[in-house]
Formats: sequence, structure tokens, C-alpha cells
Amino acid sequence: MKKLGLIVVDLQNEYLPTGKLPLSGIEAAAANAAKIIADARAKNIPIFHIRHEFANGEAPVFVPGSDGVKIQPAVAPTGDEPVIVKNYVNSFRDTDLKQQLDNCGVEEVVVIGAMSHMCVDACVRAAVDMGYAATIVHDACATLDLEFNGVTVPAAQVHAAMMAAFEFGYGTVTSTQAYLAAK
Repeated sequence: MKKLGLIVVDLQNEYLPTGKLPLSGIEAAAANAAKIIADARAKNIPIFHIRHEFANGEAPVFVPGSDGVKIQPAVAPTGDEPVIVKNYVNSFRDTDLKQQLDNCGVEEVVVIGAMSHMCVDACVRAAVDMGYAATIVHDACATLDLEFNGVTVPAAQVHAAMMAAFEFGYGTVTSTQAYLAAK
């Protein structure tokens, strides 16, 4: 079995119903993420928390120092679990995430978090491009409705399209229940 590492992407207050960018299903996703995090802690699987901030406050969300950038209490890091602050969609860009994964001997990443179509997507694709096997726990991820060219795409369809793309060419997609039962 490959050495696992859990990447928790951007489960921050900004995405809660009280935040500036609420996601569809974020509370259920965070509850599932908390189960996966607890399991990782029990099994000594290294956990890497990702926290998004826009440097210089150039956007109205994820403003440095705001309540919105804080990691949600249900999934907050404990002990010496690293928090990697990123300023871009991709968790690997201009961060030491790869170095930290490699230092822990991680060969396979389990990815959970937000948003399915942005930061989770970028993290999964970059990880696979760097040679890590990937597992995505679909019900521990969340997203929102998108709009393009006058067409609104409901969050459930956005999420399903991302998970289908991951399953097609990037890794294993599973549920929290199946993940916890298999590991």
C-alpha cells in the first residue's frame, strides 16, 4: 500500500452560509471531512491543511486577517499539522506543499475540500502531474452554482462533472463511507 497523505483544501469560514462565498452542501461536506480527518489522525496519516488568502487583499473574499480566511472549527488543525497558506487556486503553486509531502514519504494523496471545480480540481490535477496517486472523497467536497454565457449550471451538476472528470483520468473517486470502510 502506498503511503497516504491527506490534503484538506480551503475548508474556510468564507464558504459557510455566513461567509461571503457560501457553497452548496458545505456543512455536510465539512462534516464528512471531519470524519476523514479524525480517521487520518487515528492512523497517523499526515494531514496538510490548505488555507487560501489573496495577498494584498486584491479580492473581496479570503482577505488576510479576516474571519473568512480562518479554517472552519470542525476541521481545524491540531498539534503540529501544517497549515499551508496559498495565494493561488493551485495549492502547489508558490508553496512548499510538494516538499512537505515528499518529506513525509507521501506517494498517494487523498483530497477533500472546496471548491470542487476550482481549488480541489487544481490540487488533484497538479498532484497527479507530479506523480502522486490521487483519491478524491466526493462527499467531503463542495462547490456552487456557476454561470456561463447566460446558462446557470447547478452546483450538483458542476460537482458531478468534476468528479466524473477525476474518475475518468485522474484518480479514484469515492464516498466518505466507502473510504472509511476500505482503509
